[in-house]
Amino acid sequence: MNTEHSVQNTEQTAAAPQTLSTGTKGVAVIGVERVLDIFEAFNKVQKPLSLTDLADITGIPKSSCHAIVHTLIARGYLYSLNTRRALYPTRRFFDIAREIHEKDPFVERVMPLLERLRDASRETVILGKRQGDAVIYLQVVESTHSIRYSAKPGEFKPLHCSAIGKALMGSMKEADLRAQIAGLAFPAVTDTTLTDPQALANDILASRKRGYFVSQGENVADVWAVSAFLAVNSETLAIAIAGPRHRIESNVIECAQLVSATCSFISRNWAHG
Repeated sequence: MNTEHSVQNTEQTAAAPQTLSTGTKGVAVIGVERVLDIFEAFNKVQKPLSLTDLADITGIPKSSCHAIVHTLIARGYLYSLNTRRALYPTRRFFDIAREIHEKDPFVERVMPLLERLRDASRETVILGKRQGDAVIYLQVVESTHSIRYSAKPGEFKPLHCSAIGKALMGSMKEADLRAQIAGLAFPAVTDTTLTDPQALANDILASRKRGYFVSQGENVADVWAVSAFLAVNSETLAIAIAGPRHRIESNVIECAQLVSATCSFISRNWAHG
């Protein structure tokens, strides 16, 4: 078994935070979801697909799928092949996304520091922030080890059992933290997930006092992560070092020193940049 893919497939992914209730979710929002579903279908299958294939994979009614595909072809995002009336994305979506990403006001600016942290720790480094009641990964710089924690930018993770989630909650005032914890649910993701609100609050407050936060297999059974938070332009973010337990467990303090130093450096230099 390829351990890298095993870790990636078993990591807990939180549901994307809902910004609209089901009752107010309009046709336009559904249309956006279907467009994304189509591109994600190509990413999953990684080969040309017919209209029927797309409708079957995405669950989109064929008439609706046809209308979306026709629009994407007209806008230059898909092209058709003669064989089996198959379709495939052009580079247009990629090029636009790359140009947008290159102008990111924060991620690209700190990317060299994230890479330096990865090189120093030799483990996967993650930058994330809170979005709704979940953590969204903004950037992931993966370890070069063959056995490593593997994830992708844009993934959502639970607040209560990820190191970044704990760090982000740890940035809050104690009264706000306790009020927030009282209103959230904490499902068990692994055998070590903290599901008791009081135990979670105590863990976060103790972690804030020592200056770093740890997830000890609470999100993925064999993955540990060490995190710290930072504030940039009124935005609170967190950086984590994550890897297999057998490497992180004996190096928690070293990882904590590295990630804390990186967060401090970014905060100081951003303030003067």
